[in-house]
Amino acid sequence: MGINRIGLLTSGGDAPGMNAVIRAVVRTAYANNLEILGIRRGYNGLINGDVMELGHETVNGLTGRGGTILHTARCPEFTTKDGLLKAAKTCKYLGIDSLICVGGDGTFRGALDLSKHDIPSVGVPATIDNDIACTNYAIGFDTACNTAIGAIDRLRDTMQSHERCSLVEVMGRNAGHLAVYVGIAVGANCILVPERTFDFERDIADKVRRSRIHGRKHFIIIVAEGVGNTGEIADQVKEETGLDARVTILGHIQRGGQPNARDRVTASRMGRHAVELLMEGRQNRVVGIKDGNLQDFDIDEALGMKKGLQETMYETARILSMG
Repeated sequence: MGINRIGLLTSGGDAPGMNAVIRAVVRTAYANNLEILGIRRGYNGLINGDVMELGHETVNGLTGRGGTILHTARCPEFTTKDGLLKAAKTCKYLGIDSLICVGGDGTFRGALDLSKHDIPSVGVPATIDNDIACTNYAIGFDTACNTAIGAIDRLRDTMQSHERCSLVEVMGRNAGHLAVYVGIAVGANCILVPERTFDFERDIADKVRRSRIHGRKHFIIIVAEGVGNTGEIADQVKEETGLDARVTILGHIQRGGQPNARDRVTASRMGRHAVELLMEGRQNRVVGIKDGNLQDFDIDEALGMKKGLQETMYETARILSMG
């Protein structure tokens, strides 16, 4: 079955590079005489018919812009049977014969549900958590890491001046990839992630003591948000070590800002590949990168994969944080 009109949406949490995907999809479609309809606010836009035409000129200058011009929103209604049927009917009414869905696991599950109503799709992974199992890399991760690193480097200046312990909470509700990468990059004394249960004496107090012996007077602890209450951990640091412990929550600034080179190029490659997969009749796939090369996976298979922490990275972080 040939395709003529592709629907494009961004869903879930935004990530730097989403706009670069949009540009790549539109330009690739334009080069192949295909139409693109942008769907605003994710699956909510499909249910309510909130769409916009995306032409060649519409996407000028998008590669370097953060956020997503299509906006994104959660849509509890889409998870219901009636909501799913409304979305499928909107596709049929608008003549959308396939979808490109940019986001994370939740986005891909929605695409899989729509595929059962004869709406084929291709998923493009974009999440700063980098927790999509079928790909080594998800769009937005590198930019988010650099944003966090820049903020912590600035924080270090005042921390050194006051000889404090700074607990910095980064994003990562269920995955610690961001925390590990950032922690290694800033030379953190301790990195706490949701995949590992931490012991305060072993993982924090003992490391602080070792560092003090070596003459260190300021300390950095990186905490992924999924670990728990960072404020309570800071209180325990004060009580057990006597350090002046302060909490900094970086929050959503990690999702914003201009995407860096890696995310711009990766997004462009993935966006082009997504359109080409649909043109080749390869439907219900998720684009991924393995060893720097573009690959694609059956969407059902991709959703069944699990991605744990990269053990070599976690071990590197553990060793380098000693003393």
